[in-house]
Formats: sequence, C-alpha cells, structure tokens
Amino acid sequence: MKGQPGAHDATWAMLGKLVKFSAVGASGVAVNTVVLFALFQLASVPLLVASPLATEIAIANNFIWNDYWTFGWGLGLQSDTVRRFLKFNLVSLGGLAITTGVLYELVTRLGWHYLFANLVGIGLATLWNFVLNSVWTWRESV
Repeated sequence: MKGQPGAHDATWAMLGKLVKFSAVGASGVAVNTVVLFALFQLASVPLLVASPLATEIAIANNFIWNDYWTFGWGLGLQSDTVRRFLKFNLVSLGGLAITTGVLYELVTRLGWHYLFANLVGIGLATLWNFVLNSVWTWRESV
C-alpha cells in the first residue's frame, strides 16, 4: 500500500531541512564554544554568566542562517523577520535552559570539562529547537 501522494517528497524535504538546521547548528556550536572560552577562560566571567551570553550570541547567528538558508525566508528587517527572531529566541530559551542545566550538572556533579559538558548540552537541545522552530517559528510540518 502506498503512502499519501507527495509524502515521500515532503519527508525528504524535511530531512534536507534537518541537515541544513544541523549544519547551521554546528556553526552555532563553534560560535558558542569560542565565545564561552573567551568569556570564561580569558575574561574570567563566571561560568553561569558566560554560558548564557555565549548561547545568545550563537542563537542570533543560528537565526540569521536558518532564516536565510534552511527555511528560505531571506534576509531583511521586515516585521515578519523580527517576529520570527522573537519566536526563535523564545524556543531557544528552552534550549538555553537545557544546555546550561546539563553543563552545570555535568561540571559540578560529575567533574566533566566545561567545554565537553557544553557540547553535550547543546546536543540535547538540538532536537527540541528543530521541532519547535519548524512547527512554530517557520510553520513547517514535521
């Protein structure tokens, strides 16, 4: 029995967006890691202050690339862009809570290195961010 017409194409399209979203996320991981290192290691900003700041800078990077490349909305300062950025940022606050909570727990309870713990937190927040941003921020079917 065959599935719905176009369902196969829609699945591949969504997988393509997930790959792009993940590539953008990888650039965000790099931004986050460099900023976290600079703030915590070089500027001696407390870890629980440095992590949210680094994450917010990475969020802005990720929104720009996802809006332009992953979801194809393009760049511009129209009201829709601002609305999408606010939604993206709100969803990302959940990711921030996940990332920071995991970072804190792995560093303080298990003694992990803060950069590795940060990467684990980012990995756990990725699925949350993709699903919620797809269905709410860019109104895609998942």
